[in-house]
Amino acid sequence: MKFSDFILTDAIITDLKAKTKEEVIREMVQALSTAHGIPEQDAESVAESIMRREELGSTGIGRGIAVPHTKHVSVDRLVGAVAVSQDEGVDFDSLDCEKVNLIFMLVSPPDRPGEHLRALEHITKQLKDDGFVRFLKQAKSREDVLELLEDADGSASSNA
Repeated sequence: MKFSDFILTDAIITDLKAKTKEEVIREMVQALSTAHGIPEQDAESVAESIMRREELGSTGIGRGIAVPHTKHVSVDRLVGAVAVSQDEGVDFDSLDCEKVNLIFMLVSPPDRPGEHLRALEHITKQLKDDGFVRFLKQAKSREDVLELLEDADGSASSNA
């Protein structure tokens, strides 16, 4: 699996406005909706589903990174968004108690759990690369993020 399989270009945010976890989730869900990954009429339901998932345990995995995700009937394929907070970050109740400034969001159909897990696995594998994370957190434009994701996809496929 590659980032290009699920990250929607128009759902990449490099100037995140949100200041709270819930605002981040809503802003990213709206970006997925605007990018035609989620039907507009289902955006609120998707955001609520992600918030319910967060109540089970934060998806703030540490090192300034969060990976909020859910399965939802409104999508017929796996879709994802990326957001970078340029300021001090957002409190995401992370495992290490650090604020988050790099967020990957996934929404997948309920009937494709394997695809959902493969995407989460791909994200977490790439996030182990300190250089990748550092450069993503410094990305100032959608094009910067896309280039980094494409580079990661290229190195992932050559290591497979």
